[in-house]
Amino acid sequence: MRTLCSATLMGEFLLIGLAGLALTRLSDDIPTGTLWAVSGTAMVLCLALCGFLGRPGAVQAGWVLQGALIVSGFVLPAMFLLGAAFAALWWAAVHYGRLVDQLKAERAAGEPGPTAPVR
Repeated sequence: MRTLCSATLMGEFLLIGLAGLALTRLSDDIPTGTLWAVSGTAMVLCLALCGFLGRPGAVQAGWVLQGALIVSGFVLPAMFLLGAAFAALWWAAVHYGRLVDQLKAERAAGEPGPTAPVR
């Protein structure tokens, strides 16, 4: 699960950075310092969450991040669609990652261990 979720978070890291760049050109209402303080914080949270994925509450924190990404559509309307797409990716990463982890655990429990190659 960690690999799939980390890949999703790294994609979000890039998306947030690119959205910040787009907003610097598109929005005259938001001061540049405020824009990069919010975008930079969200980017750092994506990176930090990659490191905490094995700990309790990390998946829930990821869901909060997905919600924030969707809500950012009120500032940049394209983020409604992109946030929903990444929320779907997050769901798939969590769901299928847990299935893969379960299959790996079942195989590890059923197999006695690595065998010597036959020559």
